[in-house]
Amino acid sequence: MSENVNAEVTSLEAIDFSKMDPKFRDEVTEKLKNIDWSQCLACGMCTAGCVYSDIHADNDPRKFLRKLILGMREEALKDPFIWNCTVCERCTVECPMGVNFGIITRGVRGQFGIPTAGFIDKVVNEHIHSGNQMDVPADEYMETIEWIEEELQEELGDPNYKVNVGKVGAEFIFGLNAREIKYYSHELQEILKVFYYAKADYTLGLHRWDCTNLGLFSGKNDDFCEIQRPFFEEAVRLGVKKIVVTECGHAYKSTRLFYEKFWDGPKFPIISVLEVYDEWIKNGTIKVDPSKNTEPVTVHDPCNLVRKSGVLEANRNVMKAISSDFREMYPNRMYNYCCGAGGGGMAMPEKKAERMAKAKRKIEQIDATEAKVVAIPCHNCIDQFNDMNKEYKKGWKCTHITPLLVNALVLPDWAPKKEEEE
Repeated sequence: MSENVNAEVTSLEAIDFSKMDPKFRDEVTEKLKNIDWSQCLACGMCTAGCVYSDIHADNDPRKFLRKLILGMREEALKDPFIWNCTVCERCTVECPMGVNFGIITRGVRGQFGIPTAGFIDKVVNEHIHSGNQMDVPADEYMETIEWIEEELQEELGDPNYKVNVGKVGAEFIFGLNAREIKYYSHELQEILKVFYYAKADYTLGLHRWDCTNLGLFSGKNDDFCEIQRPFFEEAVRLGVKKIVVTECGHAYKSTRLFYEKFWDGPKFPIISVLEVYDEWIKNGTIKVDPSKNTEPVTVHDPCNLVRKSGVLEANRNVMKAISSDFREMYPNRMYNYCCGAGGGGMAMPEKKAERMAKAKRKIEQIDATEAKVVAIPCHNCIDQFNDMNKEYKKGWKCTHITPLLVNALVLPDWAPKKEEEE
């Protein structure tokens, strides 16, 4: 049994029926839509499926759901579970009736006027104001792109190289995580390098380019739509055929959720860049050499990308192609463990103790593989991995998949030769 955070052994208490309000249950039903409370069998499989239910106090999905079903308004809306839950939906996978706790928890967060945890609302407001999560001004965005362009001209040995921004009629628009502009421009540089060797017909957005959306975590649909809609309008304006989203679980989930639930414009395939990489490797658009990545490596399955969006194989297909010692975590795919910081956890500094407690279970999973490198196709998750790496002195190399792919690339015959190679 893992150590608990502020764990207490408490006696069972009788339910005070005077606190029950059937109208509250009806209100929840009305706000969340398509919730059938009779589906809950009170069997506890949700709690069994939640790998963090025994890690610290107030993290039991069954107890929270029963409060809603019984109409316990005050107890439910004050329950710390609302913000302790990582909204990873592993409990839903185990539920024999498929009760979707992610929808329920997100809805309660955003539809009942309760205070939002951490600085989620601050980021949401900045995103609405500036058009991106990191509050990056338009001139700074273009300056960063120009700097990347200059770096790649030298690195690729191609003085004519240009980053496509605002290109009309491209095959796809590439949606970013704002941190790839603000803090991790080298990550975007690596992605654009792959696009170059694949001769990809792409564009970055000019007016809107950030696919992330912390409204996914706050549960406030008006904010969520106000953030996400302009990116789709940019895709329409540029006349692209597809939307491809960077290595970021919540950016991919946000884009898919808005498209499926709220978008009423032209139709676009929504694709993860990992699915694009997988296709390019399989059809020979890019060639790779797995012997260039020899350290034992495992891959993390971000909940928003894998369990909640169905990108189950592309990440591991790519990893198997570009590394000579790939090791699976168990369980994986739909049953893999959340990193411990989902549901906006990285934006809740007051929850760091709980977040680091959850990390221990993920560490056990990784340690079992004896991997030295952990590939993490999600910005939110990689921040959590970096924190747990530091907190518990693990010594892993934490990376997105793209840098490993770039390291494994076999350059095509047409690739320009840099002066020192001539």
